[in-house]
Amino acid sequence: MGLRRDYITAPIFRWAKGALPSISATEREALEAGDVWWDAELFSGNPDWKKLLATPAAKLSREEERFLAGPVEELCRMVDDWRINWELGDLPEEVWTFLKRHKFFGMIIPKQYSGLGFSAYAHSEVVRKISSRSIATAVTVMVPNSLGPGELLMQFGTDAQRKYWLPRLADGREIPCFGLTSPEAGSDAASMTDTGVVIRSRGELAIKLNWHKRYITLGPVATVMGLAFKLFDPDHLLGGNDDLGITVALVRTNLPGIEIGRRHLPSMQFFQNGPNRGHDVVIPLDYVIGGASQVGHGWKMLMSALAAGRGISLPSLSAAGAAFTARTTGAYARVREQFNVPIGKFEGVQRRLARLAATAYLLDAGRRLTCAGLDQGRKLAVISAIMKAHATYRLRDCINDAMDVHAGKGVIDGPLNYLGNLYRAVPVGITVEGANILTRNLIIFGQGAIRCHPYLLKELLALEDADRGRGLDQFDRAFWSHLWHSVRTLFRALGRSWTGGYFAPAPQAGPVTPYYKQLARYSACFALAADMALLTLGGALKRREMLSARLGDILSELYLLSAALKRWEDEGRKEPDLPAVAWCMETGFEIIDDRFADVFANLPSRGAAWLLRLVIQPRGPRRRGPDDALTVRCAELLLSPSPARERITPGLSLGYGDDAIARLERAFKLVVETEPIRKKIRNGGFDDWHAARRKKVIDATEAKRMEETDAAVRKAIEVDDFAAGEFGFRTAKVEAAKRATSERAEPRRAGAKRR
Repeated sequence: MGLRRDYITAPIFRWAKGALPSISATEREALEAGDVWWDAELFSGNPDWKKLLATPAAKLSREEERFLAGPVEELCRMVDDWRINWELGDLPEEVWTFLKRHKFFGMIIPKQYSGLGFSAYAHSEVVRKISSRSIATAVTVMVPNSLGPGELLMQFGTDAQRKYWLPRLADGREIPCFGLTSPEAGSDAASMTDTGVVIRSRGELAIKLNWHKRYITLGPVATVMGLAFKLFDPDHLLGGNDDLGITVALVRTNLPGIEIGRRHLPSMQFFQNGPNRGHDVVIPLDYVIGGASQVGHGWKMLMSALAAGRGISLPSLSAAGAAFTARTTGAYARVREQFNVPIGKFEGVQRRLARLAATAYLLDAGRRLTCAGLDQGRKLAVISAIMKAHATYRLRDCINDAMDVHAGKGVIDGPLNYLGNLYRAVPVGITVEGANILTRNLIIFGQGAIRCHPYLLKELLALEDADRGRGLDQFDRAFWSHLWHSVRTLFRALGRSWTGGYFAPAPQAGPVTPYYKQLARYSACFALAADMALLTLGGALKRREMLSARLGDILSELYLLSAALKRWEDEGRKEPDLPAVAWCMETGFEIIDDRFADVFANLPSRGAAWLLRLVIQPRGPRRRGPDDALTVRCAELLLSPSPARERITPGLSLGYGDDAIARLERAFKLVVETEPIRKKIRNGGFDDWHAARRKKVIDATEAKRMEETDAAVRKAIEVDDFAAGEFGFRTAKVEAAKRATSERAEPRRAGAKRR
C-alpha cells in the first residue's frame, strides 16, 4: 500500500487538488446539514429495491385523521380566496382566531410544548387540503411550520428558549416570521449585508443589529422574527475572530429601531408579506437561537431546517394543485360539449387530461415517499430540492393545461373562476424557498453529486485535510474504492443498456416489473455519466450549469419514477391505475433519454462523450413517450367516476353550497348519471332531448332528469360579469383592510417608541 500511495496515488492527489472543486465553508455546512437516502441508492448505479419497498408507507394516526375531518374541514368552509384577495385584502379576523385556537401554527411543535406533534405526512395532508381551497390561507399555515423559528428552536434552541417560545408559537400568542432575504442577497443568502456587532450593553454581552429584509411572509403581522445576519466581534468579546459568520436570533418586532408593518403584494395573493428594517436594534446575546454556542452556525441551521420544510410545504401545495386541476378539468371536459360531443372526447383535450392525471399521480407519489423519509427522522436535503423544484414546475404545466381546456371559463375572472387565482399564484412557488433556476442548475446535481456519491465526498474532504499525510492516506483508500466502483458501473451500464435492461435487477411486481428494470438500467447509466462529467470537468462543472441541470433532471426523474412505483405497491397494485403509472414512466423515460443525449452533445470532452454514447445509447435515444392508445386510457381516468379517479384526486376540498366547485361536482354527477338517457336519445336518432320527449322516445321522468342536468351544466359553465361601476369596489375594500392591518400593528409601534 505504501508504494501504491507514494508512487501512484500521490501524483493523482496533487492533480485532484487542482482539478476537483474545493468546498467552501458555506458549502461544507450545507452538505453537513442534510442526510442521504434513496437519492444515494440511485446515485450508486445499482439501487436496492428491497430498501425502497421496505420503507413504511406514510400514514395518518387517528388523531391526525380527526384533525383533517374536523378543524381542517371547518377551516375550508370558512375561507374563500376571492373574498380574501378582492374584498378583504387579508384573512378574516375569525379565520385568524380559528387558526390560533386550533393550533394550526403548531403542527410541527411537539405535544410536550403544547403543539400538535404531527408527522410530516399529516403536516403535508393539512397543507394539501387547505391549498385546494385557499392559497392565501395555505401559505399562512405553511410558513410557521416550515422555515421558521419553531423548526430552528426544536433543532437548535436551548431548553429555556424551547420552554418559553414553543408553547407561545403553538397557540398563536406569538405570530412568527423569518427574515432571510435581503435586497442585495436573494439566492446568494451568504452575501447578505445585514449585520450584528457584539457589544456590551448595561454590563451584559449584547448584539447591535442593522438589517433590511424583504419578501417576508407574515412579516407585517409577526410579533417575533427569526433573523439571519452576519455577526462581527471587533472587540473580541467572544474570542479571537472578528468575523463570526452567519448567525440566527429571535427578535421581538416591537423593539426600538424596528420598522415593520408595510406589505408586498405577491402575484395578487393577499397573504401577509412585506419588508422590514432594523436600525441599531440591541438584543441580548442569549436571543441567539441555541445561545452563544450557536453563534456563527446560522447557515448550517438554516440548511438543516430547509431540508425538512422545503420537502413538505410547496410540494404539498403543488400536489394539491395538480390533483385539483386534474379533477376539475376532467369534470369540465365531461360536462362541456361542442358539436354535441363532450370536449373530453377530442384527442387534443385528451392529451392534456392524460398529462394532468399522470402528473397528479406522480407528484402525490413523490410527496408521500418524501414524507415517509422525513418521518423516519431524515433531513432530505437533495430530495427536498428535487421535490420543491419539480413539483412547482409541474404545477405550472398542470395549470396551463387546465386553462387550455377550460378556455373562456378559465380566463374570465370572478368568484366562479376556480383556476385564475391558482394560475396567478404559480410564480410564487417557483420563486420562494430557493429559486428554481438556482435549485435545478446548481443544487440538485451539484449537492447531490458530492453528498450522494459513495466516495466523492470522502475524496474531497481528504483533499481539504490540512495534514497532508493523513489526507493522502484517506484519499488513497477513497480513490481506489472509487475507481473500482467506476469500473463496475461501466460494465453494469454497458450490459444493461445493450440488453435493454432485460437482465437488470427488479422485484416481482407484476405488470410494472419492466419499469423497475429500466430504472435500474438508467441508474447505472446516470452513475457512469456523473463520474465521467466529474472526471473530465472537475471543478469547472460548477460553472457548466446547463450540464449540471440536465444531470439533475435525470436524478430527479429517477426519484419521482421510483416514488410512482412505490405508490403503486403501497396502494395494493390497483390495476385500474396502470394507465397513470405507465404514462408517468413512459414520459419520464423519454425525458431521461433526451437529457442523456443533450449531455453527450455538450460534454466538452468529445472522447468521453463518444464513450458514454456508445455505452448508454448505442442506437441513440429510443424512448418516444406514451403512445396515443395509452394517452386515451389515461385521460379516461378523469372523465368518469371511479375508485381510480378518487385515488388520483384524494383529499381535496370539493366546494360548499352553491360555489363554483360544488356546481361543477353536481353537474358532473348528473351528466354521468343521465348518460343512459342520452344514449337512448341518440339511438332514437335525436340530438335534443326535447324532441325525443315529443316523440315519446323518453318519458316524463327522464325528461325531467335531463332538464335538471342541463340546468346544472349551465350553472357549472357560467362565468362572472360585473357592472362597469363595480371595478372600484376592490380599491376601497383593500384600502380599508390595509388600515385595519395598520391599526393592529400600531400597538407594537407605540410600544417600540415608548421603549
